[in-house]
This record gives sequence, structure tokens and C-alpha cells, in this order.
Amino acid sequence: MTRKYDGQSEISIGTLGHVDHGKTTLVSHLTGEWTDRHSDEIRRGISIRLGYAATTLMKCKKCPEPDMYTTSHLANDGKCSKCGGTLEVLREISFVDSPGHESLMATCLSGASLMDGAILVIAADEPCPMPQTSEHLHALEIVGVEKIIIVQNKIELVSKEEAKKHYQQILDFVKDTVAEGAPIVPVSAVFGANADLLIKTIEEVIPTPERDDEALPKMFVARSFDINRPGTAPEKMQGGVIGGSIVQGKLKIGDEIEIAPGSKGEKGFKPIKAKIVSLLSGSGNSLQEAYPGGLIGVGTALDPASTRADRLVGNVVGKVGKLPKILNKLMIKPVLMQRVVGIESKKLVENLRLKEPMVLVVGTAPTVGVITRLHGDEIELELKRPVVAEKGQRIALGRRVENKWRLIGYAEV
Repeated sequence: MTRKYDGQSEISIGTLGHVDHGKTTLVSHLTGEWTDRHSDEIRRGISIRLGYAATTLMKCKKCPEPDMYTTSHLANDGKCSKCGGTLEVLREISFVDSPGHESLMATCLSGASLMDGAILVIAADEPCPMPQTSEHLHALEIVGVEKIIIVQNKIELVSKEEAKKHYQQILDFVKDTVAEGAPIVPVSAVFGANADLLIKTIEEVIPTPERDDEALPKMFVARSFDINRPGTAPEKMQGGVIGGSIVQGKLKIGDEIEIAPGSKGEKGFKPIKAKIVSLLSGSGNSLQEAYPGGLIGVGTALDPASTRADRLVGNVVGKVGKLPKILNKLMIKPVLMQRVVGIESKKLVENLRLKEPMVLVVGTAPTVGVITRLHGDEIELELKRPVVAEKGQRIALGRRVENKWRLIGYAEV
């Protein structure tokens, strides 16, 4: 592990797939953290918001492959749980656990914009593909995630013959997609079977990308919250915190930052200026500088009321005056899929219509846009909520199909 990444994750790996296929269970086994932390998630037994968990990948110096691979959570007091030998630290990674439910596709797409690679979880006890398995794979294609591992989960529930048949279904499903040729790792997340092989595959397939530390910093906000407990005395209150992933450059304590499009006032949205007073990694380490990779919590001196309950989700953070423009309208050239994904019927994607509302996901910002002009193969949309976007940035497009927002294509700004 290079010195630059001491205390924080090097990469963000997404876990995606159909609802109840075992994404959160898999992350919990590897990290020891259950990412469904909100009361509604616990009550309903599904992921609703993006979940985060970090762990350190390690390797035993004595055990053979793949037995040698483990995580800090699976280790036994820092020693190999299989032979008691010394463990070598490989790198810290962070998981972004996306919800699988069909009504939460915008949340999944928001998470996909933060991912350096992805694990597509497919349960062996159900036919492949299920609707959201297909939708999530398209989401990865749209945002440009190419480093993919497929986990064939719940193998403890099927026979050897059924597992082989399901394996072939996966191969047929990913043919001619971004996941064609991706390794398929059979796993039982409940029992931890083949976790070592999965960790080995992560090391081989999802390397830490090359980063440009000198690029202008840019961070996508995926969370914002008030960390003060009810009843905290005014003199002990701490400023608001924003959480997300840095996608380029670096942030350090003392930096003057701008958060855009910011908060809504009487005259529309106005960027928020703040000073970084603390930095915290997803694994809970205090940092002086933060780089791309994993979830970063940015402590500010802002009124905590302005950041509570995820009020700033979808914003972009950067140096003051260095962020792209705030856009209330977008001119895009949409690329539509042949069929609507996420539904069992093979419904064709119809042409876009004037005054049609659409869902757009720009970075971590979901917004609704209404088509105000059709100009050849380009369309203009007026946005209900402004976004910060750069020319050439890829965005996801959705429309209302059968009373649900469905993914139908993508576009570049």
C-alpha cells in the first residue's frame, strides 16, 4: 500500500443485482458491516439507500492460493484464520452497496457513478436474468464501469447440476455485453464459501486506477447529514457533514470549497461556500488529505440543518470558482435502447415525445427534465432541479413505463 492511501480506501467497488440476491449479505461477510442501517431498510429487509462498508484485503505468507486471501474482518486478531501465519496488507477497498428494488433504480445509478469496478450478484436459485439483474448490468454499461466480476450466489440452495445449468444461463445473459468474459465466482455468502477465491479475483480484475493528483478536485455528494445528537449544547455542536467519493484530484483540511448547485432560495439555487475542517475515511480514519477511492466524509462549519437528511445529495464539490456551470436546461443526443430493461415483457422503447417528462441521473444527482424541443436527433430538456455537468459527461435516461421509472438509454451532455 502506497503512503498516499494510508487510512483510506484505494477503490470503490459496487455490488449490484436483483433484489434479495444477497448483495448486502456478501458485503457483510467480507467487511463485518451490515450496510442496511436505516429503520425502513431493517423493517422491510431491503436496501433503500446506498450502503457503504470498507475492509482491508490481506494475504497469508504461508497458505497456498486461493486460501491465502482474506480480509481484516475475516482474519483472527491480525493472523491468518487458517494457519495462524503472518498476513500481508494488500490494500483497503470500499464497497458501494446498491439497492436492487425496481423503484430505486435512480439510487443505483447514482451509486454506479462512484464505482471503479463492480460485483454483479446473481442468485443461483432463480432463473437468469431477473429484471433488475438486466437493468443493473445496463446501468454499469451506461456509466462506463468495465471491471466486472460476477458472483453466482446462494449455491448452497441448488444441486451441482442446477448450478451448472444456471452458470450457462449467466454466460448466455452476458454475451455481447460489457460483462462478456467476466469471471464467474460461485459463492455462498451466508456460509462464506469461496470468499477467498472472490478476494483473489478482486485483486486480479479490479486494480487501483491511475489517478492525477494535480487535477482540479471534484467530489460527487452521495450523503449529507447532521452528526449532532438531539440535545447537544450549542457550544458543542459540530458543523454539517457531506459524504461521497472524490472522482479526481484531492481535498485537504483548510481548503475553501464550493458545493453546487447548492441550496434553493427565493431566486433559485445558489452554490454554497464552505471550509473543510475535517476529513474522515469510510473506515473511520481521520485524514489530512483525501484522494479518489472509497467514501469520504467532509466536515464543514456549515449550519448542520443545511446538510441533515441527505439534503445535499446530488451536489458536486470542488474548489471555489472552478466547478462547471449550473445547468437548468440540457441539450443532449440520446442513445435509446431497443427494449425497455427491468420488466419481464419485451417492450420496445418508443420515440421520445415533446413535453414528455424524463428522469435523468447526472453523477449522483437524479432530476426530472421535461422535453421542450426536438431538434433532429437532439433534444432539449428543462430541468426541475438544476445540475452541475461537464460537456461530454454521460448521463442515464429513464421514462415512466407501466407506472414505474425504467431505464431506456443514455446520453452525453
